[in-house]
Amino acid sequence: MLETYERVGLDYELCHYGASRLAFRGPEKAPDGPYIAVLGGNATFGKFVAQPYPELMESITGIPSLNLGCMHAGAAAFADDQSVLDICSAAVLTVVQITGAQGLDNAYYCLHPRRNDRFVAALPKLIDGFPGVDLTECTFVRHLLSVLQDAEPEEFRSLIATLKREWVRRMHDLLGRISGPVILLWMADRPQDAPAQPLQHQIAHDDLLFVDRDMVNAVRWEAAELVSAVASDLARGEGLAGKVYSESEEEAAWRLPGPLWHAEAATALYDAVVKFLPQRPRQRRRHVSEDGEIRVSRSIPGRQ
Repeated sequence: MLETYERVGLDYELCHYGASRLAFRGPEKAPDGPYIAVLGGNATFGKFVAQPYPELMESITGIPSLNLGCMHAGAAAFADDQSVLDICSAAVLTVVQITGAQGLDNAYYCLHPRRNDRFVAALPKLIDGFPGVDLTECTFVRHLLSVLQDAEPEEFRSLIATLKREWVRRMHDLLGRISGPVILLWMADRPQDAPAQPLQHQIAHDDLLFVDRDMVNAVRWEAAELVSAVASDLARGEGLAGKVYSESEEEAAWRLPGPLWHAEAATALYDAVVKFLPQRPRQRRRHVSEDGEIRVSRSIPGRQ
């Protein structure tokens, strides 16, 4: 698959840290000296964009940012990974991008431990609660949820409630295992308290599936700050502009954040992040040179 990415000009340089079996976006960086750790799922990984928001944060803060974004990973994938937790606990700061509730093992089903979008096994509660449902073609969890919602709407509401409780539990687990300061990032195309869309629309399109304000508030106190990076109208409308993808990936590329949204996320995080850095980042000053060109220089605030 990496050969396809390279052929269209984007190599994700997949890498591993420590004993972790999770595949992260590279290039790999040594977790030493002051650095920011950034945990998250699809948005943090930044598929189809050359510079995802962790890299943009590094550019504007001057502090290395380790992109620990993993495609299709939920909170449990990180909470159960000691190598990742050690890296986060040694960081100056950890940014945790909030991910959806569907990608967690629960009383109804089990998922792949690293690819949390893949349905692995139905548990007795699912088999008893959804009798007669054919699950043989359900490879991905969103397809599974769509099938279950159509089959038994009443039992499906109980499943959603279970997923919400499990999300809060596993987020508590994750945040409690990171010893340093944490910033939660809400990176979505909807506010936390937006009116609910029809379930089928949510299942098909919502990256933060089933997560709402009450759930976030239940874990908010364990983080230093909560930053919202809701996509602007321009970011929602950028479509495929600036994305790098192969022909077979075009449909997937439509659904993931583009360069403008990543820039908005990095900008939204800036004021929260700089409070925890060992020194204030360099600021850029523009001046006009003798030849009339606009040049950019850097200076540290407070120094001439």
